[in-house]
Amino acid sequence: MARSKFGSLRLSDKDLDFLVETASPGVIDKPKLKQIIGEDEKFRNTFIEDEKVFRRLMDEEEIFLKISPGLFFEILLRKVARDLKEVSYTIEKTGAAKIPVFDTKDVVELLGKESLLDYLADMLSSFTRVETYAFSIQVGKHLFENIRFNDLDMFSLMALCDEVADEHRLGFYKRIADICLFILGIFPDYAENDYRYPFSGQLRPSFRGRVRMGAEDYEKEGRNFYRLAAEHPSARELDLSDVFWTLHEAFPRARKPLNFIAEHYLQYKRYRFFG
Repeated sequence: MARSKFGSLRLSDKDLDFLVETASPGVIDKPKLKQIIGEDEKFRNTFIEDEKVFRRLMDEEEIFLKISPGLFFEILLRKVARDLKEVSYTIEKTGAAKIPVFDTKDVVELLGKESLLDYLADMLSSFTRVETYAFSIQVGKHLFENIRFNDLDMFSLMALCDEVADEHRLGFYKRIADICLFILGIFPDYAENDYRYPFSGQLRPSFRGRVRMGAEDYEKEGRNFYRLAAEHPSARELDLSDVFWTLHEAFPRARKPLNFIAEHYLQYKRYRFFG
C-alpha cells in the first residue's frame, strides 16, 4: 500500500521543528534538514522512530501545543511496531481473565502497511475533538425536523445513514466503523462495563431508548460498516478501498496496536487526550 494522503499526516512546520529539535538539536542548517525530512519518506521515518522523540512525547505535559495529533499518534503506532517485535504475544481480556495470543508477527505485519498505519493515526487524531452538527430534514410537505448530533454518537449516525442519499453515506459508514474500532482499541473497558456489571459479570438491563453493546457487538458493527465503506464508489475514488477491506477482514488484529497504546503508553492519560 502506498502512503496515504491524509491531511493531518503532512508534517507541519511545528512538527518539523519538534523532530529536529529533539532528534538533532545540534544541527547547523536547520531549514535544510527540515526540507529533507519533509521530502524524503525514509529519512522522515528515521526521525519519527527516534527513541528520543518518543521519550519527549511521553514527558511533555501539553504535547499538542508542540505537535499535531496526527504526528503524535503516528509516533506511538510506530513505537508499537518496534516494541511488539521484542515480544511473542499480545494479551486479550475476557472478563477478568487475561489470555496470551501469539499474534505479534501478524500485528507488526499489519502496521507495516504504510497507508493503514497512516489511517489509524488519522483516525485516532480525529477523536481528540468531537464535532457537533445540526441540520433539518423534511418529514412532510411543509414539516421539517431539526436534527442535532455529534460525531461520537454512533446510534444517531446509524439512523442518519437511512436519511441521506447514497452518494453521501461513505463518511457515515467510515465514522461508525471508526467509533467501533476506537472504543474496542482505546476504551475496551467501556464496552465491557457498559454491557456487564464489572464484579458479577451479569448483563446490565436495557432501557427504552438506551441500546447496550458488548465487545462482540462493536466488532460485528465495525466490520460491517468497514465493508460498506469499502464497497462505496467514493472509497475507490479516494483510494481507500484497500484500507477499508483490510480493516473489515483484520478488525481483531487492528485493535491490538490501539490496545497496546492504551495500556502501555497512555494509560490514565487516555481521558486527557480524548476527553
